[in-house]
Amino acid sequence: MATKILIVTGDAAESLEVMYPYQRLLEEGYEVHIAAPSRKKLRFVVHDFEEGFDTYTEKPGYTWPADLSFADVEPGEYAAVVIPGGRAPEYLRNDPELRKVLKAFFDADKPVAQICHGPLLTAAVGALSGRRVTAYPALEMDMEAAGASFQDSEAVVDGVVVSSRAWPDHPAWMREFLTVLRSKAPVT
Repeated sequence: MATKILIVTGDAAESLEVMYPYQRLLEEGYEVHIAAPSRKKLRFVVHDFEEGFDTYTEKPGYTWPADLSFADVEPGEYAAVVIPGGRAPEYLRNDPELRKVLKAFFDADKPVAQICHGPLLTAAVGALSGRRVTAYPALEMDMEAAGASFQDSEAVVDGVVVSSRAWPDHPAWMREFLTVLRSKAPVT
């Protein structure tokens, strides 16, 4: 039986920030499940940077089925969790089932990969206090308000928590996360 990794996400998540770790972890030999508020086809988005815009733009992205709902997640069955960004974390942080799931990962000191707006979820469970993190640069004040030390870097490793700014940083993010994952939860 393969070691299982959980990805928690929802509608309006950044397509690349869901699909890249999903496929990379499968390639590595892990079993990967996607959880969302409900078991349904999720609608992701594509965020891009265009000349003349003060912030990123958003376009429709991929669709992908959620394997299970947050309420159906048994955190003990999973070795690690991945938290993609996009707009999804803005509303997912209000989901009490997801907060219970994430708290269980932090209480058990299991590896966590978070990117872009994903750290809004870890902030919602009080898990950033005293940590070094990165996130989408516009979230610097949010990270500091959550008690974290913000670093504008491709990837920041703080114990078992690996964070990254956005999809352009995927190679550094997954390289660091896989280093943590291989030591804490090798493929079986």
